[in-house]
Amino acid sequence: MVSSLLELTNQYQVEILVIDDDSQDGTANIVRKLARQNSRIKLIQRVGRSGLASAIKEGLIAAIYPFAIAMDSDGQHEPSSVLSAIQHLHNGAELVIGSRFLVNSEIHGLSERRTEGSNLANRLARWSLPNSYCQLTDYMSGFIAMDLNRCVQLVRKVDVNGFKFLYELLAISKGKLRISEIPLNFQPRLHGTSKLDYAVLWDFVVSLIHTALFRLLPRRAISFGLVGVSGVVVQLIITSLVMALGLSFQQALPVAVISAASSNYLINNSLTFKDQRQHGRRLLKGLLKFLLVASLPSLANIGLATVFYNLVQANAVIAQLSGIIVVYIWNYAASSRFVWNTP
Repeated sequence: MVSSLLELTNQYQVEILVIDDDSQDGTANIVRKLARQNSRIKLIQRVGRSGLASAIKEGLIAAIYPFAIAMDSDGQHEPSSVLSAIQHLHNGAELVIGSRFLVNSEIHGLSERRTEGSNLANRLARWSLPNSYCQLTDYMSGFIAMDLNRCVQLVRKVDVNGFKFLYELLAISKGKLRISEIPLNFQPRLHGTSKLDYAVLWDFVVSLIHTALFRLLPRRAISFGLVGVSGVVVQLIITSLVMALGLSFQQALPVAVISAASSNYLINNSLTFKDQRQHGRRLLKGLLKFLLVASLPSLANIGLATVFYNLVQANAVIAQLSGIIVVYIWNYAASSRFVWNTP
């Protein structure tokens, strides 16, 4: 792949940046060897930093030429697409997207299920983005080319905790970019494995809501809130089960609140704060810290719900919801800082 890209030097000045997240597969050593043979090849080895979106962002900001192209190095994107993308940039496009879904595009090695999933994601993305982008066919593409003179300030603003770099870029550009699409001959992956998992799908849902809310709420606050909804369900179910065993509402509620808080911690650890995910002993320590942080609002939750149940309406569901709403902001702010050490 690198040799194919270097052939472009016959027509253009080329710099190849390889972004490696300190992988253990020998990538960095291979690139160093190539770089010693050709000064146009550069390695950015990131230690303590990871993630595809942040790698793309870092590479684009580090680029020295006005046109930059981000593409996968696992063989799915053909180097031959680069020339077509550059031509579109010369013709006035500010952003060029390599699409898997144009009429002349070809997809190889992508399962029917993955293709259907990509189509669904594209439909949802089209709904959430500005109308001026509704003609696009692939909002999830990993092949993008851009005129950095026009786009670099947007690149700097991209939230690397988002779902896809391209989707985030389109969302913050507010429909103002001149965009072209080129067909991709999408190939089977030659190296590595797909990064698609439940956490990525969760990020997509959060990104859609984040965009629909005009990006006013922090992404993590949205994720924390969605997890909190699952905690509400857990609390209501546990309360009902314990009361069915013959205990009173006042006796069942503390058990339900602790169960819901524990559930929230485990899910947030896997999804909301996955980049600071706790493991092993730290997981247990984090749970204890989370329960400690949540103890005061949990007491408020129990107290308010009990008062509501006794004095306002003897409805266990409504009583609990009144207490849950009170503690959300405190739990998010305090646990972000003291459990996962994020600002």
